[in-house]
Amino acid sequence: MLKLRNTSLDQVLKNSITIPQTATLLEARSVLLRHKVGRLPVVDAAGRPLGIITEKDLVRAIYEHGAKSIEKVRVKDFMSKGLITVKRTDSIYDCAKLMHKNRISSVLVLDGGRLAGIVTKTDLASVFLTRAAGPLPVSDVMTPKVITVMPADSLLLVESLLVKYRISRIIVERDRKPVGIITNRDFLPAKMPRWIREFADPKEVEEYRLSPRADEFRMNQLSYILSFRAEDIMTPNPITIDVSEDVSVAALLMIRHGISGIPVVRQSRLAGIITKSDIVKAIAGQKN
Repeated sequence: MLKLRNTSLDQVLKNSITIPQTATLLEARSVLLRHKVGRLPVVDAAGRPLGIITEKDLVRAIYEHGAKSIEKVRVKDFMSKGLITVKRTDSIYDCAKLMHKNRISSVLVLDGGRLAGIVTKTDLASVFLTRAAGPLPVSDVMTPKVITVMPADSLLLVESLLVKYRISRIIVERDRKPVGIITNRDFLPAKMPRWIREFADPKEVEEYRLSPRADEFRMNQLSYILSFRAEDIMTPNPITIDVSEDVSVAALLMIRHGISGIPVVRQSRLAGIITKSDIVKAIAGQKN
C-alpha cells in the first residue's frame, strides 16, 4: 500500500488558475475552457480564497436565469462558499480523507491564509504511479455495483439515471460487455452536441438549455432529441481494465487519457468500475 501520512503536499501541489469575485460567469466560462480545467478558486485582492466556481455552477446559473444573459451575472453570486481547505503543512493523506469524507474533487491549500495552490483527485491518483509500496489489485478498490444502460435505451433514461443515482458516468453494455460510456458532461446543456443542436428545432433547444431542471422538461418537448439513443451519444469502445491489474495501471490510464473512470472486466465481461474517487478512498483508508 502507500505510506502517505507524512508525505508533504509540495510533492503534488500546483498553482491554480484563479478568478476575482467581480468577474462575470461568462468570463469564468472562458477561463475554464481556455485552460481546460473544471474549477476555479475565487479570490479577493489579497489572494485569499472566497469560494470556488465549477462547470456545474455555470450550468446551474444558465438554468436559473432563464432568458436572462449570464454576461451580467457575477461569479460571487454562484460560487460555492463552503470551502474545504488544508494547510500547506498537511499531508496528502489529509487531503484524501477530506475529499472522501466530503465527496469533493479538489482541496484548496492555504499558506498563511492565502491560496498556495490546489490538489485534485488527479493529483492523488498520480501518487500511485510513484509511491506505491506494493501491489494493490483493482478488485480490492473498484466499485462492483455499476449502473448500466443498453445501447438502444433512450437518452431520457440515461439522464434520469445520472440524476437519480447522483453519478458522473454510466456504462453502456451489451451482453454484459462494456461497449460505451456516457458522462455527465455529455448531458450538460451548455455543451449540447452539435448534431443535436442542428437536428432539433432551435426554439426547443433553447427551451431545454434554459429549463430550471434538465430532468424535468415535459415529454412533449424536444421530440427529436428524445428519439436518440444511448449509442448515439456514448463514447464507444471505452478503455477497460482487468480485475487482476494493479491500481497503479488504472491510475496511469486515467491520467494518460484524461478520464475519471474505467470499466473493470473479468474475461471481457463487466465486473465493476474503478474511478479516481475509489483511489482517493483507498488512500484515505490506509493504515501505517
